[in-house]
Amino acid sequence: MEKTRLLRKLGSTNLELSPLGLGCWQFSNGQGVVGKFWPVLGADDVLKIVKISLEGGINWFDTAEVYGKGQSEQMLSKALRDSGSLADDARIATKWWPIFRTAGSIVSTIDERIRYLDNRTIHLHQVHQPYSFSSVASEMKAMAQLVKAGKIQNVGVSNYSAKQMREAHRVLKEHGLLLASNQVKYSLLDRRIEQNGIMETAKELGIAIIAYSPLEQGILSGKFHKNPDLVKGITGPRKWTSSFKQSGLQKSKPLIDHLEELAVQYDASPTQIALNWMINAHGETVFAIPGASKIHHAQENVKAMQFKLTANEIQTISEISSNVIR
Repeated sequence: MEKTRLLRKLGSTNLELSPLGLGCWQFSNGQGVVGKFWPVLGADDVLKIVKISLEGGINWFDTAEVYGKGQSEQMLSKALRDSGSLADDARIATKWWPIFRTAGSIVSTIDERIRYLDNRTIHLHQVHQPYSFSSVASEMKAMAQLVKAGKIQNVGVSNYSAKQMREAHRVLKEHGLLLASNQVKYSLLDRRIEQNGIMETAKELGIAIIAYSPLEQGILSGKFHKNPDLVKGITGPRKWTSSFKQSGLQKSKPLIDHLEELAVQYDASPTQIALNWMINAHGETVFAIPGASKIHHAQENVKAMQFKLTANEIQTISEISSNVIR
């Protein structure tokens, strides 16, 4: 069993992060449209989740303006503050929400982001979606302005196509900066970025991929395959997605069965095997941000970084995954 190195550079930047960060969408406190996707978590649970993550070697947290209209940022910053010296080296990534806005609001809203984050450094600021009233070039120029003003350290994007990544990279380069990352949906059950040029472009240009929904909202844990009745207890809209239907569970079962076999070998869980594949299948290009709405989820996350699958195991998982999603 090979140990995995805990920190790696985010793309071509000097920002060193753990392969897994903690996705903080679930800290939305039930506020706003997207905040209703998850049950409300109390401040004590948020603190425990953040502390377990930090103690286990996770050194960064991904939040966003749109998560609960800033509630996630505020709950995260409070938990980091209450964690004391444990959070001294914590890194923060947040995102600007572009829909129905122009690039000018990247600059005009940054002080609110900083305030909600308790004046902590924003190590990575990302454009959350490629849809706005401004061009990619205008948005990258605004981001570059923030870097030069010392308001943020690095620039990332989210949900950008390969073409949009190239444009963002080009504009930032004109300002002496690098595009750090593209945050996209990626998992063993959704590998579209391997076919649409996003992964290829990331590797070519030295841009990191940050994978959100790396466990397909919990499907890859295998618990819904063992007990399909658990789907009835899910709150929020995810229970209506195709993956949670009986046909979807049946389709993904061969992959889950293999993850469970490897889990026995590694004294791990299917979740940990899936996350380990994610952060090792493409060298150091891919980072992942699983969430944690329960304390045991956070414990699961950190243990996924404590071993490393072999090249043969990674290849076999990849092949089974390809057959399942074909």
